[in-house]
Amino acid sequence: MTKPYSIGRDCRVTFLWNGSRIDLRDVTGFQAIQQTRTQRADPLNGMPVVFNTPNGWSGTFTIARANANLDELVAAIESSFWNAGVIGSGTIYQYITEPDGSMTTWEYLNVSMTLETDRWQAEGMIHQSVHFFASTRVKIS
Repeated sequence: MTKPYSIGRDCRVTFLWNGSRIDLRDVTGFQAIQQTRTQRADPLNGMPVVFNTPNGWSGTFTIARANANLDELVAAIESSFWNAGVIGSGTIYQYITEPDGSMTTWEYLNVSMTLETDRWQAEGMIHQSVHFFASTRVKIS
């Protein structure tokens, strides 16, 4: 029996940085937003013409902190920059189980990231939030 709609549990996310998998065990949220640049022409003899051109993808993913892997990645990125002037890039794979049971895989390429939220509180789970930008999103399957 097929499901009528996609739900959050139908999505799984894997994150690679410089070709190495970063184990972010419990990704609890993922959002991707297509970025576009508006192009506009205002001809003197006609109606305005507007269209959008692709301009990358931005988004956020949230994890329930189950290990120090994200913190260690951020520290390694900073160290690489300050010690050698090198800034790496990542790849995000999003796997979606479609309502009909088929699988769709999206690959986000040339990812840069920022750790946005790392809030600690007494007797509360730690949820970390990462903002990312990717040059493009490609359908793998």
